[in-house]
Amino acid sequence: MTEGRLQQKALDILKGADIQFSQEHRQDIALVKNHSMALVFLPAADIPTFVGEGRVDLGITGKDQICEYEALKAPTKDIGLKEIIDLQYGYCKLQVQVPKDSPFKDAKDLIGHNISTSFPGLTRSYYGALEAQLLDPNRDCSVVTQVKTKIKYLGGSVEASCELGVADGIVDLVESGDTMRAAGLKAIATVAESNAVLIRAKHPSNQPLLNKIARRIDGFVAAQQYRLCTYNVPRSLLAEATRITPGKRAPTIMPLDDPDWVAVSAMVGRKKISDVMDELADCGAEDVFRQSPEDSRYALRPGNEY
Repeated sequence: MTEGRLQQKALDILKGADIQFSQEHRQDIALVKNHSMALVFLPAADIPTFVGEGRVDLGITGKDQICEYEALKAPTKDIGLKEIIDLQYGYCKLQVQVPKDSPFKDAKDLIGHNISTSFPGLTRSYYGALEAQLLDPNRDCSVVTQVKTKIKYLGGSVEASCELGVADGIVDLVESGDTMRAAGLKAIATVAESNAVLIRAKHPSNQPLLNKIARRIDGFVAAQQYRLCTYNVPRSLLAEATRITPGKRAPTIMPLDDPDWVAVSAMVGRKKISDVMDELADCGAEDVFRQSPEDSRYALRPGNEY
């Protein structure tokens, strides 16, 4: 379980997946009441290591932390992790930033200069590729050797390093951009995009339990992306109405006592539901309602496991 900016939403997902726990004695470990498992609360940056080395079976963290972990430690037969579910939150970008009045206009302009970051692995890989491309455009940029750009690791307050003269630029996460602008910085390049994901160890200790927990989380996350739209419509307008609401696989259509009318229910994307309801009303549908599903279930993925 991640600490920091991703934590509250992660707790909401666990609650939605009916994973019941309490933190009565310790703030870093919680026993789950309805499953034989425990939750461990760790900094997001540490989670890929614990999962990658098989000490923890499942973890919630950001893609940025996974990429940083893999940039510093190449996976092997026994060590490594797998992303299994996109959790649909925590969207941000890892960006190259410089002061607003800086002469540096492009990420390449910082080659050979000082860069501060909490992501030294990703930054070194990014600048290694830029340097290699600058020297030889035909070179394989996936192979990073020595980097002449000076990468300085900072555990926090990265955005202050330019103003304090520690660095000429930084590589840091940008969510809304408010912190960046408040520090007098601007973004000039994007190193990576990130959001929260569920990851698993290569060799989990209990695959059946992992499947159950992952499927519950998968179902809850999927349910949050949809709304159930129900309405009544004349049979003569059914084709047009179902064109508006095709559903995930197909709409559910049920007869009413009035033989000229049917009731329809269909899943609609959460972001589209208001427009869809307007279209249905314009089409001639009546009694148009929407409901928010709390949870869902899907069949296991190919291979019968997550």
